[in-house]
Amino acid sequence: MGKVKIITKEEEKVIPEDATVLATPKSGVKIPKKKVVAGTLHVEATFNNTKVVLSDKEGNTLFWTSAGSLGFKGAKKGTPFAASKAGSIVGEKAKALGIKEVDVKVKGVGSGREPTIRAFMAYDIEISEVRDVTPVPHNGPKPKKPRRV
Repeated sequence: MGKVKIITKEEEKVIPEDATVLATPKSGVKIPKKKVVAGTLHVEATFNNTKVVLSDKEGNTLFWTSAGSLGFKGAKKGTPFAASKAGSIVGEKAKALGIKEVDVKVKGVGSGREPTIRAFMAYDIEISEVRDVTPVPHNGPKPKKPRRV
């Protein structure tokens, strides 16, 4: 009872060869068309969320995701399952971009540290090193002065 749109074969989309973006077939996410072979995977795992950033060796961000941006809400964002989903999304994008090897920098004490890396490894990308860059206080802040009464 509504309008029907008819698409003919003549209306095919023509993409020029020098297009600057690619669309992955699985997720439909646009990925910049660059020649990147090696990169750095930054994983920030807190108690409330897990953020995953893939950058090139100079530190320029290629793409990122987090458990919250994937639709997990509340306490579910800090779970290992949500972290593994974030790692697999970044792994899929990295594979589509043609990245062969990465260094991993893990920051934080959340439960998503290992599942993110394991999910990323499923896409046949070599991990050359894993470094823990969690900030550790050496002596803490200066204590309060004694109270004068």
